[in-house]
Amino acid sequence: MAQCVQSVQEFIQDSFVPMVAVLCSEDAEKVTRKNNLNFSELLRPFCRLTSEGHMRDPSNQLQVVKNLRISVNNVVTRPSVPSSGVPGHAHRRLLSEVVLTCQPAEGGVANVITAGDYDLNISATTPWFEAYRESFLQSMPASDHEFLNHYLACLLVVSSSEAVPVEKFLKLSQEQHRIQHSGEYTNPKWFIPNTLKYYVLLHDMSQGDEQRADSVYEDMKQRYGAQGCYLLKVNSRTAAAGADEQIPDPWSQYLHKSSLQSQVQLGPRLSVPSIYLLMYRTSEVDGHDSEEKGSLDNTHPLQLDTPSDTPGSLDALRAVAVETKPPPLTTGVAAATSHGACLTLNDHDRIRLFIQEFTFRGLLPHIEKNIRQLNDQLVSRKGLSRSLFSATKKWFGGGKVPEKSIAELKNTSGLLYPPEAPELQIRKMADLCFLVQLYDLAYSCYHTAKKDFLSDQAMLYAAGALEMAAVSAFLQVGAPRPYPAHYMDTAIQTYRDVSKNMVLAERCALLSAEVLKSQAKYSDAATLLIKMTSEDSDLRSALLLEQAAHCFINMRNPMVRKFAFHMILAGHRFSKAGQKRHALRCYCQAMQVYKGKGWSLAEDHINFTIGRQSFTLRQPENAVTAFRHILTNDSQQTSTQQGAFLREYLYVYKDTYFHDVD
Repeated sequence: MAQCVQSVQEFIQDSFVPMVAVLCSEDAEKVTRKNNLNFSELLRPFCRLTSEGHMRDPSNQLQVVKNLRISVNNVVTRPSVPSSGVPGHAHRRLLSEVVLTCQPAEGGVANVITAGDYDLNISATTPWFEAYRESFLQSMPASDHEFLNHYLACLLVVSSSEAVPVEKFLKLSQEQHRIQHSGEYTNPKWFIPNTLKYYVLLHDMSQGDEQRADSVYEDMKQRYGAQGCYLLKVNSRTAAAGADEQIPDPWSQYLHKSSLQSQVQLGPRLSVPSIYLLMYRTSEVDGHDSEEKGSLDNTHPLQLDTPSDTPGSLDALRAVAVETKPPPLTTGVAAATSHGACLTLNDHDRIRLFIQEFTFRGLLPHIEKNIRQLNDQLVSRKGLSRSLFSATKKWFGGGKVPEKSIAELKNTSGLLYPPEAPELQIRKMADLCFLVQLYDLAYSCYHTAKKDFLSDQAMLYAAGALEMAAVSAFLQVGAPRPYPAHYMDTAIQTYRDVSKNMVLAERCALLSAEVLKSQAKYSDAATLLIKMTSEDSDLRSALLLEQAAHCFINMRNPMVRKFAFHMILAGHRFSKAGQKRHALRCYCQAMQVYKGKGWSLAEDHINFTIGRQSFTLRQPENAVTAFRHILTNDSQQTSTQQGAFLREYLYVYKDTYFHDVD
């Protein structure tokens, strides 16, 4: 796979983080709205802790929590998300737009790989895949079989300008309790019954009475305890004072990631891939991308008798020429909106300090207390003589998944455990431990839960426990046990074939592929990625096929032909998904392997596809060059096929060089 910015450990840790909800009074929202942000958006850039945290496990050993990130979101009540495991239209559209807007940087660094007789110019990174993966994982709906993305705490935020702030806090507290416990809402989901409530007094320094705010805060400390509340002061910058001062805007990137854009913003220039320039030495052509509803060429990626062997193909090209005229550029509110205009760098530091205080003095102690309580309950219920943390292999030994195949196991897909079931409490404790990096204890709990779920043949629950047991084993310090890849394989098969949940299967595959890649098991990673391709999602299949191609080229003995073949498959699926620019890039990279090697039919097909994709993307000169390479004296194509090629070449040539001549 291509190089990633994050290590695999960082990637997994950032995929599962403590979730914190926000309930904000209207006056408090007005304070943050001055910066074109709501309260959760205000906090988002500062949610990674720069200091180490500490907490004690059930055996009273001090554990260090490093590089922790939390996720803060406004409470949104909505009907239950369908449990079909099939991404909805909005979700698919979001992922498509994320990939569409993330293209190779012009003049970006390429990775030159020498493999036998080949010197391949390949993208060093694939940021579009990482952007897709991040958006996919962060937009996953909360599930009942796991607790990793359920809310652990709720920030109750009230403005210091309120007449009686304590009354507002009481109302927000009652609202949170109603949302969680009334049964009226199935979403959002909450981790534990006694959700941590943290009281935040928000003070606007530009217009509020600071002495009164301090007085109210002192009263809050008496009511809620110093560990349970905070006074956050912001908006210390006035327009006049900050006229000449440039303050960074760390919010835009987060807001772009989290919002579903109604219209894709594209730059005015479309750069030709550097590989293509190296191949044909053509000049760069301006163009504009457009998201198409269909694909011009939906045949098999290596099938040459496309509709081009009939005169009707020219009609298709004409239709494409009309359909892909440059759309008017949109200005976009998000691009023109500044964020944090009333905040100074000192305000940034205050927000960062608030997150640290909340996490270290509120959230982590709350999690530590609940881990202890769950441990005590489970020890009591199971009659154990020692804590789960120190239990012997009798309970947590390296037992394997039953020898029965998944198909042979009876699937009790309708099984729902009651909230207080011991099996769910073990899973809950495992998830709590995992979120705060207690991977040894998390593994033990997942392993025990896995055996209980398999015993009940609750296969969705079992798959979830297997998935996280494998990840916990990998993340343990010093790797005391090998990565159990067979756990992941079983989990993927169960999610996909038994539970019919492709979303969870894909998450599992993304995690496992990264682990395998980090262990240089590129062949295993490629096999896993290819197995996850299917007809239900061209976009997912394209991205995974491209990553599989990178696995083949990164092996100790690079498999160049497999790399090229899977890049062609990826390009075909990108094209079907409406991702024309990514499709063109894949075909151009594959051409480096096929060009001049005597595989004339394959080379003809790639040139033909590059020509059509270039024309679709309004790169007519590159289209002419690609079509010209097909018209050779020693062509092995039939005369009918050569005639079709010539007609398309002449049409594109005329459109390119005689467009304004009637």
